[in-house]
Amino acid sequence: MSSHIRSLMASHLTDVASTDQHTVKPWFNGRLDFSPPVTDLATSGYPLIGGRLDYLRGRPVAALVYQRRKHLINVFTWPDERAADSETPPRTQKGYHVIHETHGGMAYWIVSDLNPEELSVFARRLVAGGKEGQGP
Repeated sequence: MSSHIRSLMASHLTDVASTDQHTVKPWFNGRLDFSPPVTDLATSGYPLIGGRLDYLRGRPVAALVYQRRKHLINVFTWPDERAADSETPPRTQKGYHVIHETHGGMAYWIVSDLNPEELSVFARRLVAGGKEGQGP
């Protein structure tokens, strides 16, 4: 939560600003010890804005930034091969909605002020690699 708020306050939303997943994903090469999944969700109404490095839970992580209308969505992700695939319903902290998911050996923390229903749709599409239906 703190990293999400800090990214909005400090004008440090992205280190690499691009809507192209083929620009954002390679930018992380050599900066992290893993390759984060970067999904193009623009056709679903959640365009990629860019990415940045962040530091959470004692390690560097990828922070991917998406947008839904005027709402920014921060996705913090890193490997977590010990965790089984899981999804938590959105919970609210400090006025923001937070979803935690693990999928395919990756942990995802998704934070935004977007309404919980649309944030849940985004989370499902994100972990599915954008392969879910194209509704709202």
